[in-house]
Amino acid sequence: MYSLPLPQERRLLWLLMLTQFTLIMDFMVMMPLGPQIMHALHVSPAQFAAAVSAYSICAGLSGLLAATYIDRFDRRKLLLAMYALFAVSNLACALADSYALLLASRAFAGISGGVLSSIIMAIIADVVPAQRRGVATGTVMTSFAIASVLGVPAGVLLGAHFHWSAPFWLLVALSVLVWIGGSRLVPPLNQHLSRLPVPLSQALPNLFKLFSSSRHLNAFALTLMLTTSQMLVIPFISPMLVANHGIDPAQLSWMYMAGGVAAFFTSRLIGRLADRYGKQLVYRIAVVVSLLPVLLITHLPAVGFVAMLMFFPFFMVSMNGRMVPLQALQTTVPQAAQRGAYLSANSAMMSLGTGLGAWLGGLMLSTDAGGHIVGYGTVGWIAAALALCSAWWVGRVTSADEPPLAPLPVAEERSGAV
Repeated sequence: MYSLPLPQERRLLWLLMLTQFTLIMDFMVMMPLGPQIMHALHVSPAQFAAAVSAYSICAGLSGLLAATYIDRFDRRKLLLAMYALFAVSNLACALADSYALLLASRAFAGISGGVLSSIIMAIIADVVPAQRRGVATGTVMTSFAIASVLGVPAGVLLGAHFHWSAPFWLLVALSVLVWIGGSRLVPPLNQHLSRLPVPLSQALPNLFKLFSSSRHLNAFALTLMLTTSQMLVIPFISPMLVANHGIDPAQLSWMYMAGGVAAFFTSRLIGRLADRYGKQLVYRIAVVVSLLPVLLITHLPAVGFVAMLMFFPFFMVSMNGRMVPLQALQTTVPQAAQRGAYLSANSAMMSLGTGLGAWLGGLMLSTDAGGHIVGYGTVGWIAAALALCSAWWVGRVTSADEPPLAPLPVAEERSGAV
């Protein structure tokens, strides 16, 4: 554990938030750009889902591989090196002029993004004491809200008025600025290197050992369930609103902005609640609260832009409200010696769940003769059921220094859902 002065710790957390902001914007902006990309490159919903999944699956695999080496490097040097590769991947995406090149560039972005997500969570776990990690995680996760308030709306407007590649040119510029800030603000984070490094011949066996722990497997399964549930729904919101409800692509930016503002002002509050009342309890409440927005957005009647503008903040807050306590809980699961490797593996599970959800959601959707997307309601029911299962499963996830907790009985869980 590092001991940084509080002002330096805050600056570091906000720098990590900006880093995470570009990662999330890079991933999220693909979804509202779906209508333009599908039209420009002549791709189907399933092909578009594959492009979204390419980032996530590659991020998951690279994050899993990172578990074998992340603790062998100064976290500062690894952060800056991987972020430079991330900037290059956005440049490749901006230059893509075919579906094949887009797919390849998204995979390249996922390879660097998966490692970066692992490094960010490892730095939080190293620098911030466990009793304050809920707030710290909430601070970094305001990146989701800021990406929704500023990044995605700006990207949507640029894509609508210029070309779908314009947001990725913006990301290239932002990445250069954040990299310069990181080179100045992130201190050396190499105290973990004072321990004798694990021989390379033991790296893969240690990775398998990481997955042999039932406590770790329970936590990985929770991450996989929630991220799969979320990504069954989220990538197809914009294509559905444009194709089924006639909302103009440029108007989507206002929806994401409204949702992001609401999530921005609730992330740290949810983190504080998780620290005060327990991460598992807050997670369960957040899941139950989120069921209604998920089912509403996947079973929308004939609504217009104004109705969606008023509803979307509730949806965004409910999605973000599940992730804050989940991420804070995950930082408490591993022993200190395994923290970097464990969080890399957990980041990989998150990315794999993201890719799996988008891929499965795309397979369940189709386009009718009128150009409308059908099958979204079924996707919503499956996503809600999977999220509810995760609310029961979270009782199996325990911290390294805490005794196991029994999951809630089925009857009690049902009564909580009512």
